[in-house]
Amino acid sequence: MFQDILSAIPLGFFLAFLLGPVFFVLLETAAIKGFRAAVFFDVGVILSDVVFLSIAYFSTSKLLNSIKDDPALFVFGGCILATYGIITFVKEKKIVPNPEDTELRKLKKSDFIGLIVKGFLLNFVNIGVLGFWLGLIIVFGPTMNMDPERLLVFFMTVIGTYFVLDLLKILLAKKLNHKLTPIRIYRIKRGISIAIMVFGAILISRGLFPSELEQVENQVETILPNGKK
Repeated sequence: MFQDILSAIPLGFFLAFLLGPVFFVLLETAAIKGFRAAVFFDVGVILSDVVFLSIAYFSTSKLLNSIKDDPALFVFGGCILATYGIITFVKEKKIVPNPEDTELRKLKKSDFIGLIVKGFLLNFVNIGVLGFWLGLIIVFGPTMNMDPERLLVFFMTVIGTYFVLDLLKILLAKKLNHKLTPIRIYRIKRGISIAIMVFGAILISRGLFPSELEQVENQVETILPNGKK
């Protein structure tokens, strides 16, 4: 059991620093909206991870492989991300926030619920997350004899490590709050919107051109070990 925990911790580190829309929005939320807002956003992300894990565990690997490689799902998820990025970009186009309105005000209960939902949906539309959890079950499940208790400890450790590191990221990002002028907040939000649009475009291209991207990935994998550019 202790060995399972040791195996899970590095994966938690990897997940915490995996670049994606959630990573950037979490830092933006922490810096602009504060510690509590970012924590509630992260709770939504973790809830979606739990849902993905449940799907991966209780479904057959054959079914999941067909789902995670379905081009339509990549296009659908990518369109949602891209649309979200475009909407937030346009929304911030002519709005430069006042420092007094940048979440220094007391957040309402509905705000926290909205942050949880936002974190959940932003992570859930990324079908690659399902592939990540499925891969962990396929790789590590047999080494634990698919023992439910060992798997529970393993994945709780992965998610727990991920959450603890996220708290550290939130605290570090929050320290930037006093340096955030209205124009910097405006630029950060627009930059995050562009990043989300880029991730959406990547998902769409993965759905529309799966074979071409697979060939590129295979070429990169053969070149990198030789140290060639």
